[in-house]
Amino acid sequence: MGIRGLMSFVEDHSDEFFTDLKLRNTKIIIDGYALFHRLCFTSDMEFQYGGDYDSFADVVQKFFESLFACNICPYVVLDGGCDISDKKLTTIKDRAREKIQMAHSLSVGGGGYVCPLLIREVFIQVLIKLQVCFVQCFSEADRDIMTLANQWNCPVLSSDSDFCIFDLKAGFCPFNTFHWRNRTTVKGTRDYYIPAKCFSLDAFCRRFSSISRDLLPLFAVLCGNDYVNLPMMETFFSRAHMPLGATSSKGRRHHRILGLLNWLSQFADAAEALDNVLKYLPLKNRENVKELLCSSMEEYQQSQVKLQDFFQSGTYTCAEALDLGLPEWVLSALAQGQLSPFVSDALVLRRTFLHTQVEHMQRPNAHRISQPIRKVIYGLLMNACPLQEALPPQPLVFSEVERVNKNIQTSAVAVELPKDHFGLNNLKELSLASRQTLLTETLKVKRTILDLIPALLQLPIAVSCYWLQHSEVKAKLHHLQALLLGMLLGPLRAMASSPDKEELQKGRARKLYEELQRVKQQARPGTRLDLDTAHVFCQWQSCLQMGLYLNQLLFSPFPEPDLTHLYSGSVVHGLSRQLLASPSAESLLSKCPEAQHLYQLLFSATKSHAPAELFLPRGKSSSRKKKQKKQGTSQSKNRAGATSDPSWHEESNRFGLLTVDNPEDHTEATKLE
Repeated sequence: MGIRGLMSFVEDHSDEFFTDLKLRNTKIIIDGYALFHRLCFTSDMEFQYGGDYDSFADVVQKFFESLFACNICPYVVLDGGCDISDKKLTTIKDRAREKIQMAHSLSVGGGGYVCPLLIREVFIQVLIKLQVCFVQCFSEADRDIMTLANQWNCPVLSSDSDFCIFDLKAGFCPFNTFHWRNRTTVKGTRDYYIPAKCFSLDAFCRRFSSISRDLLPLFAVLCGNDYVNLPMMETFFSRAHMPLGATSSKGRRHHRILGLLNWLSQFADAAEALDNVLKYLPLKNRENVKELLCSSMEEYQQSQVKLQDFFQSGTYTCAEALDLGLPEWVLSALAQGQLSPFVSDALVLRRTFLHTQVEHMQRPNAHRISQPIRKVIYGLLMNACPLQEALPPQPLVFSEVERVNKNIQTSAVAVELPKDHFGLNNLKELSLASRQTLLTETLKVKRTILDLIPALLQLPIAVSCYWLQHSEVKAKLHHLQALLLGMLLGPLRAMASSPDKEELQKGRARKLYEELQRVKQQARPGTRLDLDTAHVFCQWQSCLQMGLYLNQLLFSPFPEPDLTHLYSGSVVHGLSRQLLASPSAESLLSKCPEAQHLYQLLFSATKSHAPAELFLPRGKSSSRKKKQKKQGTSQSKNRAGATSDPSWHEESNRFGLLTVDNPEDHTEATKLE
């Protein structure tokens, strides 16, 4: 949620409304959605290239390490899917439009902040790695956070102004007053604390003639939040006399907040104040407005969800979710973050939002490529109950809110139920082989090509095979090579830090890892974004996201990849430019034979599913392509792995030598997993 202008208002009066804290030796409840956005937007991340997930993961790890050093025990609470009542739908759509405008600005070299597509999944993986306790709520998390914080009498960390309204026993610390990077030593000890400021609701109420706390939810909904934005309320503000009281120069830009709080302070309770609000409205509108305001005020009351039980015993009970009759394993997986809110939105609302990336805005949105994967997800979700054979079959239609040009549009997607009546009720009963087959058939990839690939890279390689076959902006050879080289970052990092490796191996891996990291620095701002290349990689990320969601829904028949070191946009874009422009540095991977061998495995697997034109020499005319297309026998041999195509060895390809199949034993590759 969020109340327009309130956070800047209280910050302008920080001397009045905030008290200093030295946080240590305490639990703290963290608004997870606000945290990963805050860390993403305040870190040294590059947003133009679709996500430096390794850099983001490092920032998240440092944040929690700072808390651990001060003996602060964090509990992270994440929002879930959209509210089933759709009260926030207008706000969500408005924010989707704003994100499109920011993405467009970034795509043409301007400023802006757009969270990379997989940032939430990366955040959750880091929480799991650090063993930070977290829960994913069924929908909006604010009330659940407030209730848990009061049960444990500990502060809340967020950037949401609604926490200025909640009656929190231990207070609310906004992120911009929480100086986690500047932890300080307690005088005379070796202990640390984090300097912070805590919002004082008592001080806030005293400022306005000791206004009753019961009136603050009405203030929030009248002022305008994510649930209420009625043009009718302008009638109230224009007719009611709003005493401003004494104001400073800072206060002039917050006239409405000041006036409304002073006006409300004259009433004893919310019921009396609400009756006086309605007097200023036309008689015919009063009942509807009253109903909406009252239901919105309930959002500031205590939640019935007991997160304390989840953190103590793993039990998550949400009456709203139970009323929908969803399978228990689905509710449990959602609470543990093992299924995405995308899944719950599709399951409950039959509507999903496809988040815009920094892509080519004049082309169809990058998520179009992964719609066949989503159709399988939708089919599995809707096949939750036995079919009623007495009824005629009806098309199952889902709505997707997607970017079209620079606006959003809701598109209908017809879905067929999966064969063999696979559905939520019997997914757990399927064998591992059946679930792997369902996934690989969806991705149009042969299961056998994954056998030689390290386990953590099997799903990304399967997704890459799908991407090569379906990309609307056709991927080029240098795109594929850059992507696969980027996938080496994780194995190289693991090898360089492994105590089991010989020093020579570790040294070679470390040197190559550092060389690839230097590419990231060279790709920093100032370099013009190649929009087609950006769109190609956005398509790949969309395929990976949906492949990941399908894999989760199928109980992970393939191991979930380590997203934190799977894709670094700056590295992949930088490598793509270098591979296209420079004929030199063919020996890059030869410095580390283990990495070279793994690269050859990855390339061979994807090569077998790539279109033949991917390997045509650059600059060949369309007639040349057509001529080669007719040579079916020769091309099929090349696609199967033969090395007779001279284009693979062109001197213009700086990694050309690495695309030659290596018939030697592949067992060494597993050491890089």
